[in-house]
Amino acid sequence: MIDILFVEDEEKMAKIVRDVLVSKGFNVRFCTDGQQGWESFFLNKPDIVVTDIMMPRMDGFTLASKIREVDSAIPLIFLTARTSEEDVLKGFDMGGNDYLRKPFNIDELVARINSLNRLRNKYNPTDRILIGKYELNPSQHTLRSGDECIELSFRESELLKRLYERRNTVIGRKEILFEFWNGNQCAGRSMDVFVSRLRKHIKNDPNVRILNVRNVGYKLFIRE
Repeated sequence: MIDILFVEDEEKMAKIVRDVLVSKGFNVRFCTDGQQGWESFFLNKPDIVVTDIMMPRMDGFTLASKIREVDSAIPLIFLTARTSEEDVLKGFDMGGNDYLRKPFNIDELVARINSLNRLRNKYNPTDRILIGKYELNPSQHTLRSGDECIELSFRESELLKRLYERRNTVIGRKEILFEFWNGNQCAGRSMDVFVSRLRKHIKNDPNVRILNVRNVGYKLFIRE
């Protein structure tokens, strides 16, 4: 059973969402503000965090930042009425794995929770992937080169791993959006931002590049 920490200050709506999630087989701990959510996180670590952004005592961005200081792997979904592109990108910057705008369909929330849980369960702690002069550790979300260690977000790590698995071949944009953003075509800008970050992480090895195949997708090119 997936254990969800659900942090939301709109109690009437939150109780409806909580009851539906419980009916779907999830175990849900419900908190009404960010500070309470932070305390609950330490009391009993959940499998996934779903949090609003605008809340009393501690907002969702701050909560996410504090969680990421102690846990870089736990999936985190922002659930909010803040819908600007700037807010969405900030959500990912603060460590979010997904961003669902209000009003939302609860079945879509369930699908995103299940998708993130599947991605997390695919990791093998013994995995070490050599990408040029870099070593990717998917379970720890790190990218090493010599003495340098880059901390990756959950999604950055999984996306780089997928590009490596299909290295030197093109992965279509729609395929990436389906796997990492549940097919949300509006997430194309977010996908491009993640790819841009990965390019910066591997820029010091001229034998490794992420290529943009115009109107098709992306390819991780590794010169043998």
